[in-house]
Parts: sequence; structure tokens; C-alpha cells
Amino acid sequence: MVTAMDRWFYSGLVRLHILHHAASEPIFGLGIIEELARHGYKLSPGALYPLLHAMERKGYLHSTEERVGRWPRRLYRATPLGRQTLRHARRKVRELFTELFEAEAATNRRQHGVRA
Repeated sequence: MVTAMDRWFYSGLVRLHILHHAASEPIFGLGIIEELARHGYKLSPGALYPLLHAMERKGYLHSTEERVGRWPRRLYRATPLGRQTLRHARRKVRELFTELFEAEAATNRRQHGVRA
């Protein structure tokens, strides 16, 4: 069960995930909702669109409206600031994950009586 606290805690990961995809290709609301759902994040349009708009206001994303079939679709792309932020975030995430998994491995070794 995902609690409100979980959603708050993981919101930074959601933003990074959005930025990651927007840096590699244009994204749109429903498409990114489906992508995030594949990773266990359940966002409604009412939660996602304010997030996309905030990321655009802060300069991480830029949107354009393009016609897809009969309907217009707002596409979001990472800006130069968004790409730079993503590069910095990748280093920070790699550092954190390394630390987390090294600590986990050390704990497992201790629990199983294995010396490092």
C-alpha cells in the first residue's frame, strides 16, 4: 500500500524519471503516466500535469503543442538546464546507490559470517 508519505518521499524520483525520458525523446502526459506505472508509480493526470507545469516553470522542460490525428497534444522536452540537471543528478544518484548497496552488502556479509 502506497501512503501519502511514500508519494512525498518518491516524488523526487518521479521528477528524475520524467526528466530522463524528456531528455531522450518528447514525452506527453498519458505516455509518461503509463511509463511511470510500469515502474510502480501510480500518478493521476491531476498529479502529473501540475508536476510537468512546475518543471516547465522552473526551466527544466519546454512544451509545444503538436497535432496528433485530430487532437492537439502537448509534448515536453528537456531544456539545456534540464539536461544539465539530469547529468548532475545521475552522479548524485550513482553515489547514493553505491553507498546504499555497499552498506547492504556489508550487512549481508556480517549476517552470514563472511569477512570482507
